[in-house]
Amino acid sequence: MNPFNSALRLVIEVAAVLTFGIWGYHLSDTWIRFIWAILLPLGFALLWGVFAVRDDPSRSGKTVVQTPGWIRLILEVALFIAAAWMLYDLGYTILLWIFAVAVFIHHLISYNRINWLIRQ
Repeated sequence: MNPFNSALRLVIEVAAVLTFGIWGYHLSDTWIRFIWAILLPLGFALLWGVFAVRDDPSRSGKTVVQTPGWIRLILEVALFIAAAWMLYDLGYTILLWIFAVAVFIHHLISYNRINWLIRQ
C-alpha cells in the first residue's frame, strides 16, 4: 500500500475505534457508560486484530485466526458501517460524511488489496 493510503487507513481505524467508545459512553446515564466506553472499542480491536488473512500486505502478515479474504473484507466493511451508523445515531452528521468519504476513498485506492482479498 502507498504511504497516503496507509495513513488514511490508520486514521479511519482510529476514528472507528473512538466512535465505538463515544457511542458506548452515550448508551447509559449511569456508571455503566464507562464499561461500554471501554468494552466496545476493545471488541472492535479484538475483531480487527484477531481475524486476518495470512500474508495480508496491509498488515504484518501474521494472524491469530486464519480468515478467508472475503470474510475479512466483509468484517472490515461491517465495522466501518457500524461506526458510520453510530456517528449518525449520535447526531454527528458532518463527521459521518467525512468518515464515509474517507472510507470510500480508502477502499477506492485499495482496489488491488480488495481483489487480493476476494481471491484468497
